[in-house]
Amino acid sequence: MSAVPSITAESPLRVFIVDDEAPARLRLRALLEDLMPELPSIIVGEADNGADALQAIEQAAEGLPVQVALLDIRMPGMEGIELATHLSGLAQPPGVVFCTAYDQYAVQAFELNAIDYLMKPVRLARLQAALIKAAQSAPLSRSQLLQINPDARRQLSCTERGRILLFNVSDVLYLKAEQKYVVARTAEREYLLEESLVALEQEFGERFMRIHRNCLVARQAVAGFERSNFEGEAHWEVVLHGLTEHLPVSRRQWANVKQLCGS
Repeated sequence: MSAVPSITAESPLRVFIVDDEAPARLRLRALLEDLMPELPSIIVGEADNGADALQAIEQAAEGLPVQVALLDIRMPGMEGIELATHLSGLAQPPGVVFCTAYDQYAVQAFELNAIDYLMKPVRLARLQAALIKAAQSAPLSRSQLLQINPDARRQLSCTERGRILLFNVSDVLYLKAEQKYVVARTAEREYLLEESLVALEQEFGERFMRIHRNCLVARQAVAGFERSNFEGEAHWEVVLHGLTEHLPVSRRQWANVKQLCGS
């Protein structure tokens, strides 16, 4: 095994480890130490959950950004694949290698999408190959990651003033396309997402319903409907819990909305 030309003792690979189990993190540390002669690396940090990892990796990006993140798939709170989707919003997202002990669905999906993964217990040669591949490959896109995630995200993220903000999907009242962004509205404020409304509908179709070509509304947020007139034409509007704002329902969507809401 030979060293990667761009990775040297003077410029080691910067690695971040995320796993909720301490023995798993310890094993990865030991394997990275064993690889030092062939693949110099430095562990810039570790975390036992996705939220802390996101914050730490984001802060590291202000200095020397993390080059490769080793992410456990199954973790309480934010799982590895969801964490990777949020990391993809960084200006310099790290390469990602997933670790799994039993997730056969993920293994099949990774292979179909040519995304690297490590089966636990992690082996030395496989770790080296995965690190080299992740360091030399383009970062994974959000669309790639969503294709392999069997579950909808529990949190969404946006970049604001150079920081990644997380907020709960359960707090979102509606999603509305505005030019090149999608506005996610909660009771407190708005967030701007660089995602498509179509992709969000596909991912969260059980939670949101389409009321207009540019708007999805959380079903549980609907308080009722009101008849209104706009430029001489009558139409229905959605009344939402916690907001004074009403949202128009298009004629095309009204029959479906009425059926979904049992009106």
